[in-house]
Amino acid sequence: MSLFHVDGELVPAGEACLPVRDRSLAYGDAAVETMRAYGGRIHRWEEHLTGLTRTCEALSIPVPDGLRARIRETLSANDLADARVDLTVTRGEGGDGPTPPSPGETDPTVVVAVDPLPRGGRKGSPPWDGPATVRTAATRVPPAAARPPGLRTAGDLTAVLARLELAEEDEALVRDVDGAVVGGAASDACFVDQGGIHAPDPETVPVSPGVVRGVAFEHARDQGIPVTVGRYDPRDFRTAEEAFLASTTWGIRPVGSVDGVEVGSGPVTDLLRTVFANRIEAEFY
Repeated sequence: MSLFHVDGELVPAGEACLPVRDRSLAYGDAAVETMRAYGGRIHRWEEHLTGLTRTCEALSIPVPDGLRARIRETLSANDLADARVDLTVTRGEGGDGPTPPSPGETDPTVVVAVDPLPRGGRKGSPPWDGPATVRTAATRVPPAAARPPGLRTAGDLTAVLARLELAEEDEALVRDVDGAVVGGAASDACFVDQGGIHAPDPETVPVSPGVVRGVAFEHARDQGIPVTVGRYDPRDFRTAEEAFLASTTWGIRPVGSVDGVEVGSGPVTDLLRTVFANRIEAEFY
């Protein structure tokens, strides 16, 4: 039976719950962070903690102590070494409608959920069946003035609506209000041409780059592959030599097609996947 870490206690799945007045349910008033455990340890923990802290500070939710220990306890209790880890810090109850209680009156609730994934690294296997099929969604990402990028909160309506548009595709390509690609609904989208790797620029589009995108760029630069960020439209992805998605759960996943147009993997994506797997193997196993 799966166990969840809820408000400081390990609780069986059938008993894990939040109060019906918890503000995360009505307002999405919570900071969330999705992480990947390899060999029982969190990949790039400090970067994930920085992201969670940034969201909590923007929401004026105090960051609880002992988050890493709670994750370890949850992995151990579920006998998992390789897993997806979802960490949620809700504001808890209180306030007047959408107006939250003051930070001094806020009593955050921490929830840790884990789900098994295949072993990572060079000797492991990817948690996906094959190259991703991608479809451009009609749903647009709100401008930065409406929802500051870089904050990961509960209730990601844009991702939900974009994924609802999919038929049998694996991921939705989402754009800003001007039509520039922001990324996948739950991943970072990159493409490759003769000039190297290209990805949306967080300075010009409301994108919140994930940890694995940053890792992929580190590996690319180490291998002498140029990385360029800018404003791109779906056509740039459809006509690319290669394309890939980067996410905490998937790692680096090649794109097979965009809007029905075959793209496929290639030497750059394959190299990044190999380097990524080797680094994970060396660090965690």
